[in-house]
Amino acid sequence: MIELAASILSADFAHLGEQVARATEGGATVVHVDIMDGHFVPNLTIGPPVVKSLRKATDLPLDCHLMIENPDEFIPAFVEAGASWVSVHQEACVHLDRTLHHIRDHGALAGVVINPATPVDMLSEVLDIVDYVLVMSVNPGFGGQKFLPNSLHKMRQLSEMRARQGWNFRIEVDGGVALDTVAHVVRAGAEILVAGNAVFGKGDPKTNAEKLLKAATEATLQKV
Repeated sequence: MIELAASILSADFAHLGEQVARATEGGATVVHVDIMDGHFVPNLTIGPPVVKSLRKATDLPLDCHLMIENPDEFIPAFVEAGASWVSVHQEACVHLDRTLHHIRDHGALAGVVINPATPVDMLSEVLDIVDYVLVMSVNPGFGGQKFLPNSLHKMRQLSEMRARQGWNFRIEVDGGVALDTVAHVVRAGAEILVAGNAVFGKGDPKTNAEKLLKAATEATLQKV
């Protein structure tokens, strides 16, 4: 099942609740929230208070992507604020297994993220305990970047590993997902599509979400 995770990084924060509602009407089933600390990535975004406000504005799962150093310190606060899913970067976690269990112990789904330069093999010891793997198809930090085609082989590799081992994690992709790239990522195995600029950048989020999901669905029918 293909799901659209509308990324609020590109939304109009003055009308955040309305924008999320429009994206939901267009078929988005997850709200993706990028948490950046200005250290792990060169940008600073939001903290638990915005997540708490967003939780009041939507019933959809809040997918909190922690692009931060020392994520263990902040996991409890984000879950308490309303995060349904929490993902952490392999590159930021000294004790990744422990961090993933920490997320689950607080009642959220646990995801692991890999940057463009990180090989999938770095995750081999945790793929049996994660709920989803997020493949970054841009270098994290800013929205609106160009899709990196090299990320496609990682999605294919994850899909093959999952089938071979009988694991249950889902494959998520974030970065440059738009009408001209969505078919490629779906055919490569992505099931959760994070899209910010393509949904909230220009025009009506509802219409944009509908178009993106339509293109994704058509690509699944063509999948070999």
